[in-house]
Amino acid sequence: MENLAANLDTAFWLTTGGILCLLVISGLFSGSETALTASSRGKLKSQADKGERGADSALILTEDSERMIGAILLGNNMVNILAASLATALFTRLFGDSGVALATLVMTLLVLVFAEVLPKTYAISNPERAALKVAAPLRIIVAVFSPVVAVVRFVVRRVLALFGVDIDPDSHIMSVHDEIAGTLALGHSTGSVEKEDRDRLLGALDLSERTVEEIMRHRSQIDVVDADQPIRDIIAHCINAPHSRLPVYREDPENIIGILYVRDLVREMHALVGAAGGDYDATSKLDLTKLLRSPYFVPETTPLDEQMREFLRQKRHFALVVDEYGALHGLITLEDILEEIVGEIEDEYDVPADPELVHLESGEVLVEGSMTIRDLNRAADWSLPDEEAVTVAGLVIHEAQTIPEEGQSFVFHGFRFTVLERVDNRITRLSIRRQKLEKAE
Repeated sequence: MENLAANLDTAFWLTTGGILCLLVISGLFSGSETALTASSRGKLKSQADKGERGADSALILTEDSERMIGAILLGNNMVNILAASLATALFTRLFGDSGVALATLVMTLLVLVFAEVLPKTYAISNPERAALKVAAPLRIIVAVFSPVVAVVRFVVRRVLALFGVDIDPDSHIMSVHDEIAGTLALGHSTGSVEKEDRDRLLGALDLSERTVEEIMRHRSQIDVVDADQPIRDIIAHCINAPHSRLPVYREDPENIIGILYVRDLVREMHALVGAAGGDYDATSKLDLTKLLRSPYFVPETTPLDEQMREFLRQKRHFALVVDEYGALHGLITLEDILEEIVGEIEDEYDVPADPELVHLESGEVLVEGSMTIRDLNRAADWSLPDEEAVTVAGLVIHEAQTIPEEGQSFVFHGFRFTVLERVDNRITRLSIRRQKLEKAE
């Protein structure tokens, strides 16, 4: 006891105080790392726009996360090693050779609780708030340690390169798109985000990754007008059509010479009939070619977000889609693109049609072959791949590597696909069933 009391001198208290200070600094480093890596750059940007102190510094730090983490780890390891060395010297002085083991045990507990778990627990529960507090001093530390971190980074890259690992310093761990999509998926799985809301937001996000070809109406489904028909037949066709804009062709349905707006047609009819004192036969003098507006052609590979911007910029709602050879491939409208975000838009003029998807009590799902895989995934909450095909029928043909006969079944991607109807070379109706449901019966 006398030896122990004798050792409790000024050096003892200074060393103890130094160890405690180093533990506090270590905790700040650990908490800073967790706060800055866990904080949302979107929230930090919002706070920076509001003038929050430290938000700009936090954004600058997170732009180069590799340098930031390198500086934090360098500082954290330095203070931890120094604290452990001082503790070993102190405990050896107090307890002799057994002080080494005792110092290891005590410092492990202190570092674990007060320099790791405690600050990181606080930082993970309040990441943005903690990031704002530590950003300013941490920017100074990162600047001071930058030369050493640069050398360490170079060595690390060279070592990783030996194992074939290439590090891109400009790439983010997760893109903004993937981060938002993952957040929506997580929110939906926990019940905090409704399926309809998730689908709308994901639909808006996916516009840049989808092309006009994926959602266009195929040329075989386009309602067109033959310019060589009698004018009365053309008028009857346009007035009875559910569309307000109709492509007009001559000789060949793919030879589109213009777009006829029904409103222009009715306005011209009214002028002719009015000038003739109400005689409807005056419509026979109507010159259809003067009413036609120039068609707007777009490539089938145009991304949907770009096409929507073009529709808005040119104040158009209607475009004809051509393939790489310039041949007519289909038709797309602004409404088609909006439906990818908000879902099906119907009005009083839409022609009633049988539903593309029907759920049966047996667990099977009946779908039209022309239904897009994306629409099927959204309706049934599935995740069938749509990289190789646009429609369900196209997916079956791609996987089967042939045009199936009626009654044939195929199993892929965890589902059983059965062809119910086929017209010529087109699969018009299928039955789809999850394999796990079938095995459970």
